[in-house]
Amino acid sequence: MGIELTLNAVSKVKEIMAQQNPSPLGLRVSVVGGGCSGFSYQMNFENQTNGIDKTYEFDGLKVFIDQASLMYLNGTKIDYIETLEGAGFKFENPNVKTTCGCGSSFSV
Repeated sequence: MGIELTLNAVSKVKEIMAQQNPSPLGLRVSVVGGGCSGFSYQMNFENQTNGIDKTYEFDGLKVFIDQASLMYLNGTKIDYIETLEGAGFKFENPNVKTTCGCGSSFSV
């Protein structure tokens, strides 16, 4: 099943990547322990892959996910939204059972 990045998310990541020097190889998406609900999402630019990551490609953008994070991210849709309240990446994860009040962490 994997993950999905919307066109808006891909476009925004590419825009940010173009400003980096040196230009990153791709984007790493992971789940880390922490936050008030137990887990939180992390997005970082990656300059190398370790060979055991699951690699996805969206319109030329490489996205790397480690095996442990993949169990929590399977089926997740990542979008980039801009509203009057602010802008940012939004994760729609079907595996999430609860989220914290601020929306930055989750539990499964």
